[in-house]
Amino acid sequence: MSAFAGRTVAVVEDEATIREAVCAALSREGYTAEAFADGLSAWEAFVRHQPDVVILDIGLPKLDGLEMCRRLRGLSERISIIFVTSREEEFDRVLGLELGADDYLCKPFSMRELMARVKVLLRRASVAAGESGANEERPLVLGHLTLDPLRLTASWKGTHVPLTVTEFLLLQSLARRPGIVKTREQLMQDTYPDRVSVTDRTIDSHVKRIRRKFESIDRTFNALEGVYGAGYRYVGPLE
Repeated sequence: MSAFAGRTVAVVEDEATIREAVCAALSREGYTAEAFADGLSAWEAFVRHQPDVVILDIGLPKLDGLEMCRRLRGLSERISIIFVTSREEEFDRVLGLELGADDYLCKPFSMRELMARVKVLLRRASVAAGESGANEERPLVLGHLTLDPLRLTASWKGTHVPLTVTEFLLLQSLARRPGIVKTREQLMQDTYPDRVSVTDRTIDSHVKRIRRKFESIDRTFNALEGVYGAGYRYVGPLE
């Protein structure tokens, strides 16, 4: 049973078998699961009552997931949004994240992995609302980089960097051991609790997006170094 039992998680998915399986998994964790088969009915419900987390498919009838994400962000910044999609195109994922989604998983995904992501996002929301517990982890500060493991936030030279949950976990894995090369296998282990449909290319894509986000703040950013045939390491300034 999750520590956040009772929180409301909405599942907006037009494939009945996936929708029912996700709702069943959420119920086992103690969450209140709400199911919707199309975007329009979900949106009409969200206007009346906002859930804590929305698990959102992109290819929805009546109102697609990208438009739903845009509307949700206009409704509230506090709703956590996870995209699940069968589309492998980078464009869809990047666009969804730019619209304000917190993370995404590609189908087929592991139910344990999805539940882990829901829990992490609820923990982040509770910390942001001032509900953090006594055993807090201190932020990690390495020169220009600051990582807050409770709020899952990153900043560079004092400027917030909008990372997804997955991107934050990957960067944290590297920053906790600066100068040490981590293989893609090790990064997959640290970033994904149950590695279904995760490949070396997935890690490479995440690293590219992380670099791009930091470079948009600081064009000289070069703290993430690829080591040919091995993996990646964090080489940013430590003081």
